[in-house]
Amino acid sequence: MSEELTPDSGQYAATAAGPEAPEGDEPIKQRKNGLYPGVSDELAENMKSGWADTELHDLQPIAQAAETAARRAALSARFPGERLVVPAGNLKTRSNDTEYAFRASVEYAYLTGNQTEDGVLVLEPTTGGHRATIYLLPRSNRENGEFWLGGDGELWVGRRHSLAEAEKLHGIPAADVRELADKLREATGPVRVVRGYDAGIEDALTDKVTAERDAELKTFLSDARVVKDAFEIGELQKAVDSTVRGFEDVVKVLDKAEATSERYIEGTFFLRARVEGNDIGYGSICAAGPHACTLHWVRNDGPVRSGDLLLLDAGVETHTYYTADVTRTLPINGTYSDIQRKIYDAVYASQEAGIAAVKPGGKYRDFHDASQRVLAEKLVEWGLVEGPVERVLELGLQRRWTLHGTGHMLGMDVHDCAVARTEAYVDGTLEPGMVLTVEPGLYFQADDLTVPEEYRGIGVRIEDDILVTEDGNRNMSDGLPRRADEVEAWMARLKG
Repeated sequence: MSEELTPDSGQYAATAAGPEAPEGDEPIKQRKNGLYPGVSDELAENMKSGWADTELHDLQPIAQAAETAARRAALSARFPGERLVVPAGNLKTRSNDTEYAFRASVEYAYLTGNQTEDGVLVLEPTTGGHRATIYLLPRSNRENGEFWLGGDGELWVGRRHSLAEAEKLHGIPAADVRELADKLREATGPVRVVRGYDAGIEDALTDKVTAERDAELKTFLSDARVVKDAFEIGELQKAVDSTVRGFEDVVKVLDKAEATSERYIEGTFFLRARVEGNDIGYGSICAAGPHACTLHWVRNDGPVRSGDLLLLDAGVETHTYYTADVTRTLPINGTYSDIQRKIYDAVYASQEAGIAAVKPGGKYRDFHDASQRVLAEKLVEWGLVEGPVERVLELGLQRRWTLHGTGHMLGMDVHDCAVARTEAYVDGTLEPGMVLTVEPGLYFQADDLTVPEEYRGIGVRIEDDILVTEDGNRNMSDGLPRRADEVEAWMARLKG
């Protein structure tokens, strides 16, 4: 990674190409141990000219432009007469002068389709609603040297769209974000901001907003995503389809994982995610053997052994930020042992009951209750907990081995709509267009002395992404087998 000239200055600091900055500009700070002490006047002048015009004139609107416009209209109708500020967020430092890969805030991407760091959507109240403006960092300045010396310079981080290009792409007037903080400080009237993404924007509004009002804005934007539109459902299906191929990739290389570790599985799935999508939607859980009993095992550094199970919980995220979330528990050698199959079949029966309960007009909790009842029945049948089943469910005794809820909303976040109103989510009613996971599991910890030794260290989860339809549901991830014998046959085909 090259390091010769990048400055340590702030992200919006004005920059200068020469050793002396023009009046009113902040000089570029050199690295303490950089090899070049400065820039000569001759080099600075040379770098100003000889560059082709690269403005793009034939851009078409992004695929979801109509949907994002409708979402902004709904937001405008909910908060008439108020200024609404929705930041994308800033780069976050990983270590010293390297940053984590940027992912725009869900609220910002949902309303704009833009994914640029430091971007901010502002809805200014008007007589008839709101006027939207998207504030972005413009193209790099070629006159003051920022484009090749500044930390945001395009020769360092790549070309970005001009404001005119951004306006064509997103259908929103665009302006220079470097001017926004001062505008917000001077703003009058009621203001709401989505907090937690841009400290500079929040600081500019510190005397104009309240935590309660801002929370209402974030809750509304979470509520809005509970029912997906056609574009979102299409993107989720793309994510699922890529995820299916990623699972197939893993099965084909299980022998290599046995020779190395769970990291080979993690890396194999990640390759599919990066080739076909934007990224993984969350940290992949590649849990072999007793690691399957750790719900969020993302260290992925353990051994992969023939005879054990592999619990793979992973999802591809599309270029528009929609993620799949699928789990399969696979026999590493291709065949379930008797005890593994016994536990797997119980979880499969539980999932079947849960999926059957997903239908319009049903309560959101129905699929969880249906799945948990089946697992409780199995635990009583096996003598692991004293019945009757109603008592077990009332006291939650099955949770020693089931641990988690049976599903969640899915979308731009793997646990989507997390701050939606409870009455719109967990206490709500299912509607067509909702997408949720159904993912029961049984986990017998390696040190659990309350179960027979043969159970210990076995963890099983089966998870699918379910779309609520007009007449029931559709399993979006049915490209992956679920029944034990079908899983074995599928693995044999892929390995063969």
